[in-house]
Amino acid sequence: MSGEELRRSFIKFFQNKDHLHLPSAGLIPDDPSTLFTSAGMQPFVPFFTGTRTTPHTRIVTSQKCCRADDVDEVGNTWRHLTFFEMLGNFSFGDYFKKGAIEHAWEFLVDVLNLSTERLWISIYKEDDDAFHIWHEEIGISAEKIVRLGKNDNWWGPVGNSGPCGPDTEIHWDRGTKHGCEDPDCRPGCERNGCNRWGELWNLVFQQFDQQPDGSLKQLPSPGIDTGMGLERLAAAIQGEGLSVFDTDLFIPIIDHIQKLTIESDTEYKKNEKTETAIRIIADHARAAAFLIGDGVVPSNEGRGYVLRRFLRRAYRFGMTLGFTAPFLHRLTSSVTSVMRGSYPELAENGDVISQTIKREEERFGETLERGMSLFERIVDHTHRDGENVINARDVFTLYDTYGFPFELTQELATERGLSVDAVGFETAMTSQRDRARAGSGFRTATANVFSDIAATEFIGYKTARAEATILAVRDVDNHLWVVLNRTPFYAEAGGQIGDVGQMVSDQLNVQVIDTQWHGDAIAHKVEIKDGMMAEGTGVQLNVDMESRNAICRAHTATHLLHSALREVLGTHIFQSGSLVEPDRLRFDFSHPQPVRLTEIIEIEQLINKNILASLHVDWETKSIEQAREMGAMALFGEKYGDNVRVVQIPGVSIELCGGTHLENTAGTGSLKIISETSVGANLRRIDALTGLSALNWTNQRLQTLDDATHEIGSSVDQFPDSLKQLIANQRDVERKLRDLEARTSATQLEDLIQNATAVKGIKVVTGMVTSASASVLRQLADETITKLPSGIVVLGSVENGKVALVTKVSDDAQQRGGHAGNLIREVAKVTGGGGGGRPDFAQAGGRDPSKLNEALAKVRELLEQQLKERSA
Repeated sequence: MSGEELRRSFIKFFQNKDHLHLPSAGLIPDDPSTLFTSAGMQPFVPFFTGTRTTPHTRIVTSQKCCRADDVDEVGNTWRHLTFFEMLGNFSFGDYFKKGAIEHAWEFLVDVLNLSTERLWISIYKEDDDAFHIWHEEIGISAEKIVRLGKNDNWWGPVGNSGPCGPDTEIHWDRGTKHGCEDPDCRPGCERNGCNRWGELWNLVFQQFDQQPDGSLKQLPSPGIDTGMGLERLAAAIQGEGLSVFDTDLFIPIIDHIQKLTIESDTEYKKNEKTETAIRIIADHARAAAFLIGDGVVPSNEGRGYVLRRFLRRAYRFGMTLGFTAPFLHRLTSSVTSVMRGSYPELAENGDVISQTIKREEERFGETLERGMSLFERIVDHTHRDGENVINARDVFTLYDTYGFPFELTQELATERGLSVDAVGFETAMTSQRDRARAGSGFRTATANVFSDIAATEFIGYKTARAEATILAVRDVDNHLWVVLNRTPFYAEAGGQIGDVGQMVSDQLNVQVIDTQWHGDAIAHKVEIKDGMMAEGTGVQLNVDMESRNAICRAHTATHLLHSALREVLGTHIFQSGSLVEPDRLRFDFSHPQPVRLTEIIEIEQLINKNILASLHVDWETKSIEQAREMGAMALFGEKYGDNVRVVQIPGVSIELCGGTHLENTAGTGSLKIISETSVGANLRRIDALTGLSALNWTNQRLQTLDDATHEIGSSVDQFPDSLKQLIANQRDVERKLRDLEARTSATQLEDLIQNATAVKGIKVVTGMVTSASASVLRQLADETITKLPSGIVVLGSVENGKVALVTKVSDDAQQRGGHAGNLIREVAKVTGGGGGGRPDFAQAGGRDPSKLNEALAKVRELLEQQLKERSA
């Protein structure tokens, strides 16, 4: 069965048992304490805890999931993935252990016909009820039921609190050749890297609600939460001892990767290194497509950081296969073709997904160049220190900060007569993984270098100038960061970038170039212009008010935009992310379709109307309960304390917001929307400008229009008609050129036909047609084959420095062994290219025009071999 069939079969089975089928939830969860939806039950936590009413007591889903905690295992094992689908059936106060076990066994054995001899069971060591059901009622022998501890057979919670309980797992015996050769090998075995047992299905008995302090409370209605990885199930069904990567859910993507590789002999299972690299790329391509489709964009924090890590990791492994330019974005099409049946949003957002990936690949290519600069500095100071080993800290900085592959650092170090501290690097990697796993869910853990510093007092709402004392100066990634006892500098938060300005004293002149939160401390990124910094020094702080005012204009305009979108498009609009910079804003929001131009104009007019109305902007601190009673809008994913800051534009907008704002909307000047695009399924983005930036942008466009009208000898009023006429004239010239090209090429072709040769009785026409496009070559090949009673045509041309090749094979020549696709593939290899196609027609491209004549000369030899093989 295919993966698609398995998914449908699972859902249908449980629908027939009175389960309500719900579509997959998004990868961005409602719970802000976790980065991704990482389990099938996660969307149903409120149902298990009783805080929300379930639409049905029985539910079935195929849930898309993402996990990043074991990313380093992906590609090295048969089962680890970052993105996967979890098939699950759920019971909320309905059936419990007996029902869950019976359903699972029936589906695997009676529906899928899996061999009972290869199915084993594990249970929580203290769960006698589960043992009784498996042994006495299902009939599993006691020897095949393994009791394990909490690390193996206790599930949850997601994060540090929530539903959890004992579980029982159904394991698939992948065969002794994957095991440890111990005669007592059973599920849970970890001897000598044992890889024999594949956990197929986890049946979780949700009985408890774990509190933040670790204590367990009995759930009001114990329930069932099961999870079975679709990819693992496909591996068990589709062949003996397969990995998840050998299933139909991955093979088309892996085939695509092989076709894209620069080295023509790169094959999936050529060697372990190549196999691992291709697996990692295939997995990360799937994960990236789904994450971007659900609205995640690459960034330096949170879920955007995880996406960036996936993309850069895939890019690095692509380098080991010979890729030297962006390639990962091209895999979007194969991911879509495999998954579009159940996830049509991939096709709907294919262009956005591909473009987002390509931009990140290009950015990472530039990052690698900067990493090389740092590497050279590290080599220099290693030599100066008289060392011959690059220390682990520097190696880890190259890897973690610049995305430099560890293997690349090793190779470059060897070339310079150095080695690297591999053991220390692995220790640093282990520490990073431990920090990541210590967080709730799969949050990216970042060391807080100011954890020993007291909280900073922020006074920037009331003043932009203040005196303060330096509490700490720290070097982080070769940048100086300063923490003070108090500051008027706003630290980046809620989409608003950090303030810039000056930090001065009689002996010190420092430029503040960024402001960020580090725990409870506000850290200032600085560049020292003059003097020395020391802890305990008093300084004068001056926020750059030109920048601050421009930020305030954009932030107040963001609130106006949010309100206008809800008024024009509907109250379903909610902010899903934002960026507030000086006189520039980016606003992401939920909406199922592109915003029409007429709607954008209406939105702009409403915003500018509210700007001209000179509305007062109020802000005050309220309790969270008071803010809710006022109707203040909260932003998804933001955490709020007992007291919150409410920003209100009377009659227009009221939101919870910690950012800085104008006192009056008139200060915005104006707002101009410069783009509206898609950034994911049901997610749109608006970019806009305020103040003089909006005016300058408009003037630049007017200047461009004025230049264009002069260039074509027209006026602004007549420009549309003049442009249409110009385009029509150009098309007429292009048509005449194509006709001339075709006539010229046809004359050349007559000479080629006169010089046709024969191979085993089949006439063969080969030749280079001067300055012919691929379309003209195709037309000439069609015309030529009609003139040959039994023939094969191979034509080549060079256009814009690239080789174009076409092959046409007559019907009777095909019957005698001729095959256009096989022939053109070998011919194209001579020119450094590739291609293929049908038996009757094929086309290809090449990179080396100087090899075209040599390639065409090889046609006769290739045909003799091809026809010989057919005869044999």
